[in-house]
Order: sequence, then structure tokens, then C-alpha cells
Amino acid sequence: SIHQNLPNADAGGWDDNIDDDDDGEKANVIRGWIRSVLRKIIHYQAEHQRILDEAADTLKVGLPRDIVIVVKNILPFLELPTHTFG
Repeated sequence: SIHQNLPNADAGGWDDNIDDDDDGEKANVIRGWIRSVLRKIIHYQAEHQRILDEAADTLKVGLPRDIVIVVKNILPFLELPTHTFG
């Protein structure tokens, strides 16, 4: 957890004896935490899409005459906005 690792991590700093690439342990902990959060977001977006597709299939079977209405007016409200993390 970031709350456990961050308080004790070295913040790094600027010193003539330190390479430019030394961001400090805190920066590395934060980067690791951000990567972990982004992986979770991507996972949950995929899970949401899978459930949405399953629900759409169920609606197609249950409401075959109304599927155009469902696809145009209901499903767009259930979709997550698209974001890219890179």
C-alpha cells in the first residue's frame, strides 16, 4: 500500500554526487502505485464492458421488437467514457 511505503521512502534530491536519473524512492513508490491503479482501471473497464455486452445480449433476446430503442437510448448511458492511459 502506498500509505505504508511512502512515509519511509527516501525522497531523493539534487546533489552533485547523484545521477540525474535518481528520482528517489518516494517517486518510484508513487510511480508503482499509479501503475497499479491504472492496471485496475483497465481491468474494471474490461469487466464493465463484458457485463454490458452480456446485458445487451439478454435484452436482445428478451425484447426483440424493442432492441433498436434499447441500443439507441439505453446502452449509450451504460457505456464508460473512453480514456487512454499511456
